[in-house]
Order: sequence, then structure tokens, then C-alpha cells
Amino acid sequence: MKRFIRCMRFHDPGMSKERMMEIRRQYCNPMTMKVTYYKKPVFIHQGHMQWLWDVDGRRYLDLFAGVATVSVGHCHPKVTAAAEHQLKRLWHTTSIYVYPPLHEYCEKLASYFPDPLKVIYLTNSGSEANDLAMLMARLHTGNFDILTFRGSYHGGSPQTMGLTSNAAYKYPIANGLGCTNTMCPDVFRGPWGGSHCRDSPVQTIRDCGCAQGHCMANEQYIGQLKETFATSVPSRIAAFFGEPIQGVGGAVQYPKNYLKEAYKLVRERGGVCIADEVQTGFGRTGTHFWGFQGHDVIPDMVTMAKGIGNGFPMGAVVTTPEIAASFAKGVHFNTFGGNPVACAIASSVLDTIKEDGAQQISLDVGTYLMTELAKFRDKYEIIGDVRGKGLQIGVEMVKDKVSRDPLPAEAMGEIFEDVKDMGVLIGKGGVYGQTFRIKPPMCITREDADFFLAVFNKSIKNYMDRR
Repeated sequence: MKRFIRCMRFHDPGMSKERMMEIRRQYCNPMTMKVTYYKKPVFIHQGHMQWLWDVDGRRYLDLFAGVATVSVGHCHPKVTAAAEHQLKRLWHTTSIYVYPPLHEYCEKLASYFPDPLKVIYLTNSGSEANDLAMLMARLHTGNFDILTFRGSYHGGSPQTMGLTSNAAYKYPIANGLGCTNTMCPDVFRGPWGGSHCRDSPVQTIRDCGCAQGHCMANEQYIGQLKETFATSVPSRIAAFFGEPIQGVGGAVQYPKNYLKEAYKLVRERGGVCIADEVQTGFGRTGTHFWGFQGHDVIPDMVTMAKGIGNGFPMGAVVTTPEIAASFAKGVHFNTFGGNPVACAIASSVLDTIKEDGAQQISLDVGTYLMTELAKFRDKYEIIGDVRGKGLQIGVEMVKDKVSRDPLPAEAMGEIFEDVKDMGVLIGKGGVYGQTFRIKPPMCITREDADFFLAVFNKSIKNYMDRR
């Protein structure tokens, strides 16, 4: 198969690749080397919509969007124009003053939420938003303990590290005190699951004998949550954090009614329910603007970041007036939260999602992608599961479908590198790094999907032939 990489001419992109790697090793923190993707790194120079170019002019279809962050497209003309306009007027002031972009944005963002979710706190990142939500939940309820799912990722700050349930992000120090992880209701990898558990165009390969409208797997996972309440936390808790679909965990989905029942159990114990929409928000799931809407629940707090600013550093917590009143007993201040440039960009992102039909693109192209990927799952023994909603897609790789054991890291790396060499950038996730993550800018086309499908099919075939 020929390589689908187009080249273009650039002005001087700056220093050499060798010099960049030298600086990366010598002056950048060691984590930059630890998280550098690929044996042969990609040296990104320029982006436009769903495309990226490296310093040599090679073009890549970006299906990871800077970790599900570029929502409407790299350097989207409308968003870029909004940023330029605001930069020429006012770069920075803080919320101790009253300025239009902050208030215009808060009113606009609030219009996307059902009552009573109408009070907005602006931050600079998802970790910061979740950190703030933890504090607010504890102050409002008077309780301390917080529940999250195993395999979750809610941030890397000292507080949110406790919410995050993945050993790779843990350090051997006291962190996130009062956080307890409960079993993730993963209907593919978990002990229970069937053939129509989840809200996805593609279901698992597991058999299911449940009657219509009845889900045995859901009952078992709710039973595990009740077991956690009975054994691991006090009778009164502060909060439950849940991503509507796990992001870093590998696009893991839960049984359809799980969150509705979990929210009820949490509230009975004095806790508030927090939806982490850092990766699922802003139309990415296709059917709804927010991931929680697909579960037919209304949280007490919603946290968001990533796609909110199309790559500009920004985050937010949206909550109720009642919870906000509890938090107002002290002084909370954020120097950069609500920065005028951030608000102008974020406001333009909301307009662009609507004007470009980005949510509908997510639904249409995402459903097509998953349906076609499911054919690969049926064809190849090492593809165990295809799942997701809209353009929040996971492809879980296994040694074989019977054991469902994760495909080893070396094998994942081979396929991953091959996909990149043929001109497509995707992500990886899952507790064992066994899931390919497909979360592109919400402007990709059916033709882009076909290009990726051809590349992915070829990379799997290449691996199988070598094996």
C-alpha cells in the first residue's frame, strides 16, 4: 500500500530536529521524554483543521486532536479571527474588574445547560477544574470521601491524583486523601457484560441472555458499587466523579442505566454527583452536547476543559446556585480564569460548533467509523472491542478474543508506529495501554475516515503477517 503522506513547502521551521531533541533531553523536564510518542518522534510545525504538517512538510491526518482537545479544527479561521480581534483590544485583566468577554461567555455557556446548572467558575485546565469541584463538594456536603471508577483519569495535581485510578499516574506519596476507587462497569473487560449493554452503535462480542429492557450486567455492577458503600467509605460521602465515557481509560462505556442508579445511591448518602466532561463535552459524543445527557441524568456539577477552547488553555466548573452559595463563604480567586482572550476564543468555539454542524459531523462520521471498524474486529483475532459514541472511539486490542488479555505493549507500538508512518496520528489508552483512541477534531469527513480505515487495516495486516 502506498504511503498517504503529502508534502508541502514551508518557510524555515526553526531549529533542526537534532537540536530540538538535544534541548528536550537537556532542558525540558524528564517527563517530556517519557511521554514522547513514537520511536521516531513527529516534529509538528503547522496545523489546519484536521491536518498537521511536520518540519519536513509531511502531512498527517490528526485523529487524536492533541488528546481530544482541538474540537473544531487546528487554526480554525473563525476561532483564530476571534483570538486576533481580542488580542488587539485587551490581553489580560482579572475578574476583580467587569469586562464584556467574561460576561458574554458565561451567559452563552450557561445557555447550554439545564436548570439548575447555571453558575460558572472559569479555570485554566481540567485538573484545576476537578480540583476545584472536589473542594466545593466537600464544603457543600460537609463530608470528605469521594468515589471514582477504576481506570478513570481526572487529572494529575496532588488532589486529583486521588481521583485518577491508573498506576502510571501515581507516585509513592500521600495524595488525594479521601478518594476511593470502585469497580468500573466495563462490559467488555469486566466480569459481566452482554450484547446490548451500552449506548453505542457497536456492542460487545459477549453473549447475552437478558430479556428486553433488563440488564444483568448493570445489576451486578451496581451490586459492586453497593459493596463499596458497605465496606470502603463512611455512611456519608462528599461526591462521586464519573466521566460519561472514560477517556484515558480507553473510551470505556457503562451499562445504559448505570449512572442513573449510581447517582441515586450517591445522593442517598449525602453526596453530590460530578460529571467530568473534559473529553466528552462540546458535542463530541454526537447525540448530545454533553455526555451526561446520553445517560439521562443531571449532575450537581460539571467539569470541562480541552475542547472548550480548541486548544487554548481553559477549563470550567458549572454548578448550582445552592452549591455556589456554600462555596462563597470564603474567597476564591483565579488570576487567569476568565481571561478575556480565553473567553473570546471559547465563545467563538461555541458559535463555530453550531455554525459548522460539528456535533452532527461527530454523530455521522463517528457512527460510520465505528461500524466499519467493527468489521475489522470480526476479521482480526487481535481486535477485541470497538466502542464509543460520536468521535469518542476506542479500539481495544487483545491477544485473542477468548482470553481478552491485553495485546502486549511491543505489539501495540508496532501497529501504532505503522499507522503514523502511513500518515495518521491516533492515541493510546486503557489501564494496560491496550486501546487505540480515536478522537479527532470534529471537522473530519467521510473521506478522512476511509483513509484512516485503509491505513489501520493495512497496519493490522502488516502486524499479523509478521506474527
